[in-house]
Amino acid sequence: MDIDTDARMMVSRWIVETTRAPGIAQVAARTGHGADGVRESYRRLQDKRLLVVESDGETIRMAPPFSAVPTQHRVHVGPREYFANCAWDALGIPAALGRKATVHSRCEQSFAPLTIEVDESGPASVPCVIHFAVPAAQWWEDIVFT
Repeated sequence: MDIDTDARMMVSRWIVETTRAPGIAQVAARTGHGADGVRESYRRLQDKRLLVVESDGETIRMAPPFSAVPTQHRVHVGPREYFANCAWDALGIPAALGRKATVHSRCEQSFAPLTIEVDESGPASVPCVIHFAVPAAQWWEDIVFT
């Protein structure tokens, strides 16, 4: 595999196993690529919209569908709790893992709690609406805000 694939796969595996993002030194050590090479890989992966890296060029903020920072979108899969970047990604985590999950979020209008059970067939029917304030074509103009 190439360095970009190695870095992306390692980041994803680390998050799945630990529920948090790895540091650049951990990615470099696990992939056998130097820290400078991983930094460059992060830049390319961000350009391809596969990672969101903080301004330091080293700290992962998002590895969709996972968030490396706490959000109101929490996904419980077995004993682990993951954070999702948005409501859409909260449903993407159980799909990516192929596991049953419970999504805990909230209504952004009323702030009422929202719980959605997800199994192999998809999310349970819950009377709710997911609203996207920004058209999908514009999400990456400011993905953190979106």
